Amino acid sequence: MPFLIAIVVFVVGIVVYFKMKKIGRKQETFLALVAVLVAAGIGIFNVFTVVPAGTVGVVDFLGNVNDNTLKAGVNLVNPFAKVIKFSIKTQELKEVMNVPSKEGLSVQLEISLLFRLDPDNANIIYKTVGPNYAEIILMPQFRSVVRGVTARYQAKALYTASREKLAGEIMDELEGLVGPRGITIETAALRQIILPERLTKSIEEKLQAEQESQRMAFVLKKEEQEAERKRIEAKGIKELRISKP
Repeated sequence: MPFLIAIVVFVVGIVVYFKMKKIGRKQETFLALVAVLVAAGIGIFNVFTVVPAGTVGVVDFLGNVNDNTLKAGVNLVNPFAKVIKFSIKTQELKEVMNVPSKEGLSVQLEISLLFRLDPDNANIIYKTVGPNYAEIILMPQFRSVVRGVTARYQAKALYTASREKLAGEIMDELEGLVGPRGITIETAALRQIILPERLTKSIEEKLQAEQESQRMAFVLKKEEQEAERKRIEAKGIKELRISKP
């Protein structure tokens, strides 16, 4: 629309300029010239578009989407076309959700997902989904995958060493679902896992008991080694006494 208005103003300005110049009206001639120059500047400005760093531009001309996306920088475009900018930077999606465990317990999970848009697929995303692709495609799939994966683990496993394996499975399954559509999954980090209070206490007591058992085993082993050292030392002293004349 601004480009079309600029063309109209430019043409009218040219006509007025020559008409006023012909009859010798200097002030009107000057104003017409200013209007022509401003309209020309606006027209030229609308022929170019600036795509910021970390984004790509999708060109939509009357419903026809260009197969090639605009790269970062200054680009020459059809002034009547609409340019929709998509970020290709790494983005974070944070979720706090209640998920089921293998034994049917409800576990509160806080997880962060890092993802980015493949620039070569931005035009496809725009045509098939739209700019709010994260809310339409990514979030529902993310929630579904997280619940599906946690349901394969017991609650205590989510609380202990299996967390990294869990995060890896979430990332791999989600990548398989949204990767073909142009969304790259970088990582899925488990920030916090909150189990039912009684289960948390039980797990902590078990871990404490295991640590105490390991400590006692270490003490007993050390005492056995010390006893063996003393036995060898006593044997050596005895043999030394026997060997003396």
